[in-house]
Amino acid sequence: MIDFVAVFITLFAVIDPIGTVPVFIAVTDSYDQKTKARVALLATVVSALVLLFFMVMGEFILTYLSIPLPAFQISGGIVLFLFALNMIFGESKPEEEIKLLKKSHKETAIFPLAVPSIAGPGAMLAAVLLTKNSVYSLWEQAQTALVMIGVLFIVYILMLMSGFISRFIGSSGASIISRVMGLILSAIATTNILVGFSEYFNLS
Repeated sequence: MIDFVAVFITLFAVIDPIGTVPVFIAVTDSYDQKTKARVALLATVVSALVLLFFMVMGEFILTYLSIPLPAFQISGGIVLFLFALNMIFGESKPEEEIKLLKKSHKETAIFPLAVPSIAGPGAMLAAVLLTKNSVYSLWEQAQTALVMIGVLFIVYILMLMSGFISRFIGSSGASIISRVMGLILSAIATTNILVGFSEYFNLS
């Protein structure tokens, strides 16, 4: 049985549902309500497929390339940490991704909403690390997938409620929350690096 709370917090931090809201508001500003709903649904489905692919195939790809999982965990932790630093000190997720605008609503749903806003590099790496075959059983991996789908459902609901949320927290509020998530993500990344080093030297 997985630690549902820990897995949920990890996935919530890397997927960043709240930080996705201002991105959704910006890229769908010229669409009517029905089109916005279609964009939200398509973005959620595409991001779910991307993350499920990494959950299922990520470790197999690493094995095929002869990359030990601890090495991936260390490098993944470093990338996550740099990603977190960018969220904290650089441009926040909403400010950075709002620049990536597309005119077609289908293109908008895929890029920048599904990738990289929802299924970003941090989420992809977390999907692999949370479903390691040597640590988690198939049932535990399925549980993690269900938690991930739950987080994505929250993303979907928040996008549908984007109008109300925008009036409630404003772009500044979303920027602050995104930075707080970056701080949490940096702690998660540090843990991954330390665990990766520990596992690597135990294997050596």
